[in-house]
Amino acid sequence: MSTGTDIVFFLAFVSAFLSFGLNAAGPDAGPASLMLGCGSDNEAKDADGRTWLPDSKFVSGSNSNQVQAQYQDPALTSEVPYMKARVFTSNTTYKLPAKSKQRYFLRLHFYPSNYGSYNAEQAFFSVVANGVTLLKNFSASITCTATTQAYLIREYALAPLTQDGLEITFAVNTGFAFVNGIELVPIPDDLFEKAAFVGGKADDSIDSKSLNLQTVYRLNVGGSFIGPAKDSGSLGRAWYDDNAYIFGANVGVENVADNNTRIEYKDIPDYSAPVDVYTTTRSMGPDKDININSNLTWVFNQVDVKYMYIVRLHFCDTVFTKPNQVVFTVYINNKTAEPEADVIGWSGGVNKAVYKDYATLLDEKSGGDLWLALHPNPDTMPQYYDSLLNGVEIFKMETSKSLAGPNPKPSEMLEKAEEEQKRNFEESKKKDTGSNNKAHVIGGAAGGAAAAGVVAALCIAVYQRKKRVQGGESHSTSWLPIYGNSHTSAKSSKSNGSRHLSSAAQGRCRRFSFAEMKQATKNFDEANVIGVGGFGKVYKGVIDNGATKVAIKKSNPQSEQGVHEFQTEIEMLSELRHKHLVSLIGFCEEDNEMCLVYDYMSRGTLREHIYKGNKTYLSWKQRLEICIGAAKGLHYLHTGARWTIIHRDVKTTNILLDENWEAKVSDFGLSKTGPDLNKGHVSTVVKGSFGYLDPEYFKRQQLTEKSDVYSFGVVLFEVLCARPALNPNLPKEQVSLADWALHCQRKGILEDIIDPHLKGKVNMESIKKFADTAEKCLSECGVDRPSLNDILWNLEFALQLQEGIEPVATRSDSRTRSDSDDATLRNQEMMAIHYSNLSLGSESDLGEVQPSSSSNNNEAAPDSDSAIFSQIVNPTGR
Repeated sequence: MSTGTDIVFFLAFVSAFLSFGLNAAGPDAGPASLMLGCGSDNEAKDADGRTWLPDSKFVSGSNSNQVQAQYQDPALTSEVPYMKARVFTSNTTYKLPAKSKQRYFLRLHFYPSNYGSYNAEQAFFSVVANGVTLLKNFSASITCTATTQAYLIREYALAPLTQDGLEITFAVNTGFAFVNGIELVPIPDDLFEKAAFVGGKADDSIDSKSLNLQTVYRLNVGGSFIGPAKDSGSLGRAWYDDNAYIFGANVGVENVADNNTRIEYKDIPDYSAPVDVYTTTRSMGPDKDININSNLTWVFNQVDVKYMYIVRLHFCDTVFTKPNQVVFTVYINNKTAEPEADVIGWSGGVNKAVYKDYATLLDEKSGGDLWLALHPNPDTMPQYYDSLLNGVEIFKMETSKSLAGPNPKPSEMLEKAEEEQKRNFEESKKKDTGSNNKAHVIGGAAGGAAAAGVVAALCIAVYQRKKRVQGGESHSTSWLPIYGNSHTSAKSSKSNGSRHLSSAAQGRCRRFSFAEMKQATKNFDEANVIGVGGFGKVYKGVIDNGATKVAIKKSNPQSEQGVHEFQTEIEMLSELRHKHLVSLIGFCEEDNEMCLVYDYMSRGTLREHIYKGNKTYLSWKQRLEICIGAAKGLHYLHTGARWTIIHRDVKTTNILLDENWEAKVSDFGLSKTGPDLNKGHVSTVVKGSFGYLDPEYFKRQQLTEKSDVYSFGVVLFEVLCARPALNPNLPKEQVSLADWALHCQRKGILEDIIDPHLKGKVNMESIKKFADTAEKCLSECGVDRPSLNDILWNLEFALQLQEGIEPVATRSDSRTRSDSDDATLRNQEMMAIHYSNLSLGSESDLGEVQPSSSSNNNEAAPDSDSAIFSQIVNPTGR
């Protein structure tokens, strides 16, 4: 009897325990998240291991089809949910389970591909949810083209629901509507609160608790990408790095807290942002004189005007411990949002996270740009003149029950490139007409098969034009424009029109007067000349009352070659901003004079630290770090900029080093946008530097991203072997470094030709990995060469192998060469350098390919300051 009683009691206890557990978990956990793979029949997991459910039971009506994408863009890191879609031919509604009074993140995923007979270019539709128009006459295809992305994610923070269940209606405007994935994630009640109104009274604020919002930007400032699977609170947010949005010469410094640092969420919930956001910071740096004369600035473009925005700034000081040590002013759109920002004063101590919300109206005068700037505030007499930021989120607030904006327009340069590509395609079609007619005579069946092949190829080619952003530093931002933001500085005057530059480029650069250029260079004093070439001279100078060192390239008005390269350099660099690209500060075009103003690179070119008679040489670890930095810069050009940019002149004189030995890619005078929409390459006159030229490009005059990879492979062997790409003093078979290094690599005797200073001091496994990477870069066929993403991975691995045996040292650590080494290098390498700098003609040399006639001036400035910019130092390498 007692045994039976015990069993009954035990079962009752278990039942009560489970009931208590479920009831307790319910309110805390809240409603469950829902992830739908639209058009899918089965559950599937994405690259992060998240499960997506089929959507069939949530769709009402029968006017929809499940379709499969015909092509997977390389930027898609996961097939799920993008390779399948649900297409709607008439208005259709999703009915999703949701609780009343609950807020949700709603994310809509779009991949504008070809889905059988459905071409996404023909789809224009609207989306309404929670009584708010989220998208109106929306074209995913146009949006992806304008922002050069393969796919899109639109994220919305819905206001608390007024009833159970959420209806999402897709209304067809033209053609059809489609969606690839839908996420519905509950939002904690206290994630959104009041935001101080910028430009209003001290107590003016906007309560965002009951508003519908759209996420416009979300950045991990000073840190790297944080994927949805690593977001705090299981909210599935993606945090992108901020490099592409930094404006101006002062990009600040990135700081990472010690691994033992523990972030405290004292006054904010721990799901406000991941720990990684608060452990990485961007600050202005240690130089108070520079800091007090500059801002730390970000520019966010393509933001819809006539809307209110909430700007959430995340802070956490992991260095300072007391109030008033660092105090700064926060400006949003040139208005003071926070006069005296004191992170320690706000948070209560070191390593304590805090955020602040600000509301601002973006009017038409902004031109669709939202500015955020931080500046040290000296009024409170802080201990340090600095400012800092850990993260930023920007949300658009609904207006008249709408969050919809117009489809974006492509930039002027992108439209120009598209038109040029279309012309090339039309010309190629005309040339192919005769051969196609012959094909029809040969046989209908064969012709039909060929036509099918052409159609398939075109489908693939169309999507090859989209940006490839995968792995490494760059990620497809989906709902973020990832291109750089170089815009007019507060000090610069508006362009009054230029004979040579597009209005877009002028609007994104600081414009200097010629008087400022004279003052910066002491009236172009010959003592400040650091380079001479066919386009003119290059001067060392200072701007902003001596606070900023610069290199000023002054063109020769009589040189059409120089004018063209100046145009290209401005058009390219005005759109680009990356840690490993040389920054263009601004330009001057006045009185028939044209100048470009760059950041000053104090350590000159990579070449002069490898073998150009310098009295210092780089350790293997330093060389690896420099190559990794250069690869990151090239990777950004190929995949992270607004459109694919092929550098076309990658060499060791075009890799510059700053005071911290950070590598930056320079010289965009020969750069080209591409590849061609319909060919996968750019057909163009061959240009570049002898010794680095891709043989496939040279033979076929078809330029691809892999042409840069070949040139970079030569650079890698230069770094390893400490010799020029061409050295005519050597026996015939050894003149070309690329040919000789490949020969030695395949014979297994590469160790015989590596830099003698490295022998016995490096991990040979690291050398082997490095050499294998360089060898693959020099593959005869471009398709066999690795991508920059793969190269980066291999170089990072080589660095890890080396760090396993080498103590950590500062980048400025260097060792002295002997005088005999120095003399030998000078005697043997000067002629070799001359030959390896010979380049093919400029864009104006459309008739024939020939070396520059003025290449004998390549070594005009031997002093250490002479190598500020690749083509600046050796400008005749054209």
